[in-house]
Amino acid sequence: MAKLSAKYEAVFIIDPRKNEEETAALVEKFKTLCESNATEVTVDEWGKRRLAYPIQDQNDGYYVQLDFTSGNAFPAELDRIFRITDGVMRSIIVCLDE
Repeated sequence: MAKLSAKYEAVFIIDPRKNEEETAALVEKFKTLCESNATEVTVDEWGKRRLAYPIQDQNDGYYVQLDFTSGNAFPAELDRIFRITDGVMRSIIVCLDE
């Protein structure tokens, strides 16, 4: 039987060349998106950290973790939005219930 909802964890890395206002706007954008499409949303900003390897000629990135509970259609849409958003260097979404 298919699950109606599951717990997910999304981590995305924001380009460190963005200023504080642009970074805060991106975090707020994804928080609002999650709150409107999911439940039990928590945001954990890890801050600026060193990358394991250079991405787009950058050695640092601003890490943000989103935890939420939603149906199985929303994570695919969130991933699509991560990929087309200027300033998001990398992202990953993992289902914690599996």
